[in-house]
Amino acid sequence: MDVAVFWVLAVLAVVSGVMVFRFDSMARATFSLLTSLLCVGGLVGLDYLGIVIVLMMTIEMAIMAVFMVMYMMNPAGLMPMTMMHNKKGAAVVCGLVFVLLAAGILFAPWPARKGKAPADPTMDLGMSLMGPQMLTMMTLGMALFATILATVVLATRRGRYDRLGDDLRARRADDPVRGGVGR
Repeated sequence: MDVAVFWVLAVLAVVSGVMVFRFDSMARATFSLLTSLLCVGGLVGLDYLGIVIVLMMTIEMAIMAVFMVMYMMNPAGLMPMTMMHNKKGAAVVCGLVFVLLAAGILFAPWPARKGKAPADPTMDLGMSLMGPQMLTMMTLGMALFATILATVVLATRRGRYDRLGDDLRARRADDPVRGGVGR
């Protein structure tokens, strides 16, 4: 991987991960988290594990969107909200976990490498985990994602054509419950 691509993806992953907690909208936070996780998938490499990360995180975010539509009072997630609860307690716990993990990294007796490193460790790990079933799992991931999207589309009773007419040119949305996004 090119060094410039690595740094761009790394910075974008960290920035979008931080923005998850800065946005006041569940929808924006979801897309920011997806951006961060897709960058991590790109950093891992798009041989096998990177593809698995991308597929898993995309499906995870689709499932999160399904639950947002089902259970949130504001399915679009555009009303202000906070992603932080018990900020002081969370900061203390995060600080302690960071110190503990950093101490483990610095003071743990790391094993010495035995043998020669493989030319492509990501591919070797993918093959040892899935063997010849890599293509099957990648196809299954896309099929699951398509199923989730189709389920969401079929579960909604009304679409944009119901709200704004067949040509989408109605001046006001025909919403049965006033006060929503279409007002």
